[in-house]
Amino acid sequence: MQRSIFVFCFLLAGVFAFQPAPGYHLIKTIPFGAAPGGSEYFDYINFDAAARRIYLSHGTEFLVVDADSGRLAGTVTGLKRVHGVALVPELGRGFISDGDAGHAVIFDLKTFKIIGHLKADKDADSILYDPASKRIFVFNGEPNSCTVIDPAKKTVVATLALGGAPEQAVADGKGMIYDNLEDKNEVIAIDSRALRIVARWPVAPAGQPVSIAMDREHRRLFIAGRNPQTLVVMNPDNGKIIGEPFPIGARVDANIFDPETGMVASSTGDGTIHIFHEDSPDKLSAVETVKTEFGAKTMALDPKTHNLLVDTAEFEEAPAATPQKKGPQRRPKPGTFHLLVYGR
Repeated sequence: MQRSIFVFCFLLAGVFAFQPAPGYHLIKTIPFGAAPGGSEYFDYINFDAAARRIYLSHGTEFLVVDADSGRLAGTVTGLKRVHGVALVPELGRGFISDGDAGHAVIFDLKTFKIIGHLKADKDADSILYDPASKRIFVFNGEPNSCTVIDPAKKTVVATLALGGAPEQAVADGKGMIYDNLEDKNEVIAIDSRALRIVARWPVAPAGQPVSIAMDREHRRLFIAGRNPQTLVVMNPDNGKIIGEPFPIGARVDANIFDPETGMVASSTGDGTIHIFHEDSPDKLSAVETVKTEFGAKTMALDPKTHNLLVDTAEFEEAPAATPQKKGPQRRPKPGTFHLLVYGR
């Protein structure tokens, strides 16, 4: 009898031990007031893991939020229409891409005060700091260019012609930067020290590539496109697409990779986060689709908690179509911008 009970308990424990982890769900909503000027435009989210801060682009300002308390730690104001931020902690500086001003705006990481402006170009969008070359790269959408900055000297080093409209970029930490060219359906590889494009690779069967993330250890890129709406895996050393594409929602705008858990995620404007798992460098599996809110297309990862962060606003209903505007867009309501935190 005792043996039977022991076996039963052992089997029962095994059943519970191998239950799949519960899915991602909303654990916190953090509201914010209206941006100066009333614009509810929002773009990239940046997570500063060392300082435990979240940087949220918000129209004419950047909000800096304490990741643990959810309280506002500061704001960078006096901007026009901001997109992304790149942080250089060793210099105590941050760099913001202000698309309408065509500038890279320099601010102090302690006071959040603006300490300088550098000329980039109109539609300055994606921005990153490359630790290998110790340079800032600002990707200018409409001019199809990249402005390269020396953050220590606060000077522009070069302007690179890209041959297409750049979107999100990622650095491998060894001196290569990979950037999506949305209108060319390709990814380019940039040598961050020599400042030249060394490769161009098609992303088919994906198209209109927008978001990108990287498994730096196993050398894999995760690229999501809007037309068709798919996620693909690419080898960044030869441009080869690995495995089959995965369908995702409409208006994707951000990918993340969590090296600790092997999670890959894509957030889309239709209000979904598509979560995958990297079973091996050559195998990706779909795990779940998390329902968020309309417009929550940009995303960041908290590497400590493994929470996913997206932001959006409340949106008005789309106006009726007219011969002049066959696909009118829904507009965000002023003063409704908020951050959504999803965890397990």
